[in-house]
Amino acid sequence: MLISIMGVISTASGRRAGKSEHVCRAVPALAVDLERMTALAAFTARSMRTRYPRPFGALIVHSTTGKTLLSALNAVRQECDPSAHAEVRAIRLATRRLKQISLAGYTLYTTCEPCPMCMSAALWAALDRVVYGATIEDANRHCSQIHIPAVEVAARSDMTCAVEGPVLRDECYALFTHPRMTKAFQLWPTRKRG
Repeated sequence: MLISIMGVISTASGRRAGKSEHVCRAVPALAVDLERMTALAAFTARSMRTRYPRPFGALIVHSTTGKTLLSALNAVRQECDPSAHAEVRAIRLATRRLKQISLAGYTLYTTCEPCPMCMSAALWAALDRVVYGATIEDANRHCSQIHIPAVEVAARSDMTCAVEGPVLRDECYALFTHPRMTKAFQLWPTRKRG
């Protein structure tokens, strides 16, 4: 059993086809990733009930024990900081909590494929893996993006970090199309125009 490019279980074997091929993994690891991505999507969806809904959420989990270190949301608007993406915020908070700059031994889950800035931060932090939901192309339907896939950023580095996704793509993309989020996008300076 494998995960399809759309984030649903498939009984096909071999590698997935598509623009961004990634290594498929065994069902037990996939089941754990599905569980964590479901929890992350639910955490992020709670922001839809707030004044500042956000579709971008991140979760850092110990790769071996599965213990959650922390979750974070995008806070660009709230912090007036264009680098306050969910992944960067999670990495900053995690390194502070652990009082070390290395996050080796941890996995980053994110509702959307990391942009080049976020993927670079994951590499510099020495994360083991990055698992994402919606794609950069999905996000670009609603807000501006830098069109360099996370897997390409990782491939051009001499640092190692596995990039896997999309996982639960439809569920994560639903965060972008939530009625409160589509209304909120109208206030984003990076929103898609016209």
